[in-house]
Amino acid sequence: MTASPDRRHHPVATAVVEFFGSTRFTRALTLTIIATAFLSFLIRSTLGWPGLIGVVSALVLFAAISFIGRWRELDWHGLLPISLLVFLAWSVITLLWSKYLPSTLNGLAYLLAYAFLGIYVAVVRDLIQIVRAIGDVLRVVLTASLVLEVVSGVLLDVPIRFLGITGSLASAGPIQGVLGTRNMVGFVGLIAIVTFAIELATRSIRRGTGIYSVVIAGLAIVLSGSPVTVGVTIVTAVAAVILLALRRAAPETRRGWHFVLLAVSLLALFSAFLLRGRILEILSTRREFTYRLEIWRELWRLITLNPLEGWGWAGYWRPNVSPFFALDVIGNRAHTSALNAFIDVYFQTGLIGFVIFVGFVGLAFGRAWVLAASKKSIVYLWLALIVVVLVATAMAESAIVVEYGWLLLVICSVKAARDLSWRGRLRRADDPRAVGKD
Repeated sequence: MTASPDRRHHPVATAVVEFFGSTRFTRALTLTIIATAFLSFLIRSTLGWPGLIGVVSALVLFAAISFIGRWRELDWHGLLPISLLVFLAWSVITLLWSKYLPSTLNGLAYLLAYAFLGIYVAVVRDLIQIVRAIGDVLRVVLTASLVLEVVSGVLLDVPIRFLGITGSLASAGPIQGVLGTRNMVGFVGLIAIVTFAIELATRSIRRGTGIYSVVIAGLAIVLSGSPVTVGVTIVTAVAAVILLALRRAAPETRRGWHFVLLAVSLLALFSAFLLRGRILEILSTRREFTYRLEIWRELWRLITLNPLEGWGWAGYWRPNVSPFFALDVIGNRAHTSALNAFIDVYFQTGLIGFVIFVGFVGLAFGRAWVLAASKKSIVYLWLALIVVVLVATAMAESAIVVEYGWLLLVICSVKAARDLSWRGRLRRADDPRAVGKD
């Protein structure tokens, strides 16, 4: 007599899969994944790259087993954005002509690992659960950052060199916390402000906790002294006001307003292009922008050598690998990125990869924006505003292609695609149970 398929499974293996697929485990793993992403600089500074790689590898393993445990519960039809998969595929293809093959292998493994973790979080948790998890992590990250800054800059008055903390809190900053640089403190502080505001709006946390959270995020932004964050904050505030107005508009007029906003945005971009010389002249008076401009000019010279295919994916730059070490003469400091995600992608994956990446980001932004404007739940506002923060920051930092920036971009793109993917509409058309559903 043949045993049934269920009985052929080893009871211990079944118990392990059920444990890893349980709701309690997925909640804990989601928190750990997000915490690891945001604390990657701290982990790298204390345990080194081997320690961080070990942690990320363990998370990937746990997430894979958890997927197996929940496989039958998940609807995979049209789940993953094709644009994301195409960008990842093209990045892998750059192995064929990479000028630094070992670095490309390492960089691709890191990129794919965080993409997989981002997909896991987006698939197994609802949007409000993701917002809550990120809020919980950022409360700890920002509190720890401010505590260390107080210890370094006020109590001991000495820098904490292995974390890059200069101990400048007594003179009102800039602070670095556990995030490495002041721009990253401002970036994470702005993500936190958006997250905490949504938590308060949805009454997901106590009012006292929400007020404390907003205060520490505001302090982080102010004390970071980051000019990049100032600009991104203005862009995010304008986007929030527009989205709130669109949410109040009548549904029949909302599409028209979207076209008006698109036309205004394109006009603004065209005007900026025409006035680029004057804009660069004004910005060149700032030392920080001049430093970035020097890097971009040198990178453009390298891009013209491999314009279509790029030099090969690397992610974080390797200072001991050509051509990255040659760029260290700019500003007399080591560089880990191009300080612009789009230029970084262009340099590493060429024009083809750049077009794919812009398409991927554009689709994620467009879908998130439409959902935020049309969905009744205010939690969708988080989705759109986080993409706005990521894209605006990408103009002056490369954070959205590594670690927590990349993780958030993947989460947002998957969540937005799930509700607006054209493949989802095909599924609903083929499924008689979906008839009449929104």
